Amino acid sequence: MRRPLIGITGRRDTSARLLNISMHSVGETYTRAIHHVGGTPMIIPPLMKQADWPLLLERLDGLLLSGGEDIAPVYYHQEMEDWIGRVDEERDVSELGLIQRWLYQERPLLAICRGHQMLNVTLGGTLYQDIASYIPNALDHAYVPARPMENTVHSVMINAQSRLATVLGGDTFEVNSAHHQAVRSAGNGLEVVAHAPDGVIEAVEMPEHPFCLSVQWHPEAMVKISATMWPLFEAFVQAARG
Repeated sequence: MRRPLIGITGRRDTSARLLNISMHSVGETYTRAIHHVGGTPMIIPPLMKQADWPLLLERLDGLLLSGGEDIAPVYYHQEMEDWIGRVDEERDVSELGLIQRWLYQERPLLAICRGHQMLNVTLGGTLYQDIASYIPNALDHAYVPARPMENTVHSVMINAQSRLATVLGGDTFEVNSAHHQAVRSAGNGLEVVAHAPDGVIEAVEMPEHPFCLSVQWHPEAMVKISATMWPLFEAFVQAARG
């Protein structure tokens, strides 16, 4: 069976061994999840420009938008607030252009955490720059260094009629959480299909697209201790196999 080539958006990083040496990377959990279900993962450095997009569109079978730093608020028409985290505008611009062209060609796309927010911003949606500052009585969605990423934190309720619920085989799941921002208003063509108990949007999808699913939690980390999220990656890779 053919192994589809899955591009995974990378981030700027710094080597822990060689002081101040810059790197481009993705979390191992992403690459292992894709490889486990039959895809061949490839890291997309966060510096691609317009000249690179045609080759990526020609060679890649699927696109996974991964997690990372905050998105610069200028791309969703807001001023930068004091609580914004580190941003990488070169990555923002690179991903905005690639996502636009990828969606135009109706290619399989899976978005996770920052990628979920990036998809929304690309389609004209907005974000809460900090959940705790804007949503009264919100749950603590933020990353906790001492807590393993695979540990679940809260439940999500998924629209039972959504594609996401069909893929996962249910409408209520316990999920992990490692974000301080969230979708505020959904972008053009996106449908909100899941919420946390505090009302925070946890998933969107594009009903008119052959395969475009987007989640705020980290399913690639959850598979280390639970099989509940494997169907999401299996469906994505199968769509990319075409």
